[in-house]
Amino acid sequence: MSVRVVVADDQDLVRTGLVMILGAQPGIEVVGEAADGLSALDLATRLRPDVLLVDIRMPGLDGIEVTRRLAGPEITDPMAVVVITTFDLDEYVLGALRAGARGFLLKNAGPELLVQAIHAAADGDALIAPNVTRRLLAAFADREPVLPVQPVNPLTEREEEVLARVARGRTNAEIATELFVSLSTVKTHVAALMAKLGARNRVEIAMWAHDTRRVRADQPADPWS
Repeated sequence: MSVRVVVADDQDLVRTGLVMILGAQPGIEVVGEAADGLSALDLATRLRPDVLLVDIRMPGLDGIEVTRRLAGPEITDPMAVVVITTFDLDEYVLGALRAGARGFLLKNAGPELLVQAIHAAADGDALIAPNVTRRLLAAFADREPVLPVQPVNPLTEREEEVLARVARGRTNAEIATELFVSLSTVKTHVAALMAKLGARNRVEIAMWAHDTRRVRADQPADPWS
């Protein structure tokens, strides 16, 4: 079954290019296009695509607000949203992830990474552009430490291992390979992490890991380093 995608970008040329790239991929179907934030919100609400690919800077509503309304903390059935932008500003990255985005890419990321991000979001994974991930880790390293608040039920040793890899942007398949376990085992551990941490997706797991200093900036940030 194809991954159904809505593409939202106010620049006609950019939007057309994204649609062409995604439409040419097996297993991906572009079901709608939007040129502003309000149209993106309306289209995504009506069509309920598997993934919404949304630019940050758009008229009406920006991409972060669109993401918050479709995937924010108060949304009971959050949509998979991948944010794409020309600007890798820290406030954009953190804003998008805290709004519920499952991916953050720069427009120069290239077709391969774009397609990976769409499939990852549809599968419940999260993919953040490697250079953005490194800068995100650096930003957390520069902040005042946050007191590590343990969940009511402490994490097991294996859950800590999975947590660290999720925080560095690994997919389920990559975690399975690194830990020499099955894909279904990884999915079970990720589900347990979400339950224990009160997280709704992998990005929230990663943010918790960074907030509580489970991941250090001097450790490898991503599988593409």
